[in-house]
Order: sequence, then C-alpha cells, then structure tokens
Amino acid sequence: MARVKRGVTSHAKHKKVLKAAKGFYGRRKNTIRTAKAAVDRSMQYATRDRRAKKRTIRALWIQRLNAAVREHGMNYSTFMGGLIKAGIEVNRKVLSDIAIREPAAFVTFIEQAKAALKVAA
Repeated sequence: MARVKRGVTSHAKHKKVLKAAKGFYGRRKNTIRTAKAAVDRSMQYATRDRRAKKRTIRALWIQRLNAAVREHGMNYSTFMGGLIKAGIEVNRKVLSDIAIREPAAFVTFIEQAKAALKVAA
C-alpha cells in the first residue's frame, strides 16, 4: 500500500489561515500558531459585532427621529405613541430617512401623530 504524505493538505490549511491574517500586526500575520489564534478570535469578534451593529444602527435612527421631532415640540416616545394610535405602520429606518431627506413630508407624520393623541385624550 502506498504511503500517504500530508504536506499538501497542511500547507493548504496554513495558507488559508495566513490569508485571513493578512494585515495583522507582528507575528500574528506570518506565524501559523499565533495567526490561527488571532484569526479564530477575530471571527468571534466579527460574529458578535454583526449583531451589535444592528442595535447601534437602530439607536442612530431613534436619535435622528428624536432630534427631528423635538424641532416641532414633541419628543420621540410621544411621537411614536401617536403614530401607533393613528394606525401608521412605518419603521424607524424609513422615518429617519424621510426626516432627513424630505422634512415637509415628515411634518405630515408629526401632524397625524398630534391629531391622534388629541383624539385619544
């Protein structure tokens, strides 16, 4: 039976790790043992931060909405409550985009929210 040499697969695995470690600082980019540890850790950070990014972006939309609504004498929570009572189902991403790009259209949302709050009160 022929002998199996494993150099080819090991080399391919090492190349894959070192390619992922490209741009790292010091030995982390060219020594397989440290590069493997650094790449594994970087993948964990990437997974964690993809989830954290969603939270951060939502917080940014809410901050933008709060700033836009405060110019018209309301705050974010009463504005969103008014939209819910008015039956308007527009998500925060679209609302913040409208507030930035089309302020005149955003004012209609604010007026509808104010009207719904007056009717409920």
